[in-house]
Amino acid sequence: MRKEETIDYHIKTAWHAIARMYNQQALKYGGTMSIGFALLNIDADEGTPATKIAPLMGLEARSLTRLLRSMEEKKLIFRESDKTDKRSVRIKLTEEGKKQREHSKATVLRFNEAVREQLPEEKLNVFFEVVQNINQIIDKNNIYQKH
Repeated sequence: MRKEETIDYHIKTAWHAIARMYNQQALKYGGTMSIGFALLNIDADEGTPATKIAPLMGLEARSLTRLLRSMEEKKLIFRESDKTDKRSVRIKLTEEGKKQREHSKATVLRFNEAVREQLPEEKLNVFFEVVQNINQIIDKNNIYQKH
């Protein structure tokens, strides 16, 4: 089977193209796609518990720690003890973080708008269904088990 005939090849090349596009936009604001994605997963008003961000983004805790440290250095976020549970830490956006979050949101919305302008809703619905089915197949965790 040629690589062009595999499902993962098409998913990977599409995702890399999207990531490149988002990174090019993020560079205009001194950021990265990862930072933009993190900003979108932090509640702009209340902040988000640090322990909730990694699962929202599909990241390992170690990777998230590096990303959050970088975001703190860029003064996009700060950490604050949770008012109700002092053991917990909330990640909150600075004013600059809120501005960058709006840039990220606009970038994502514009991409979605451009795709929706070019593809009929029926095709997008089939795409969403197929991706959901692929995720369900993967989630079953028995793809490579011997029968």
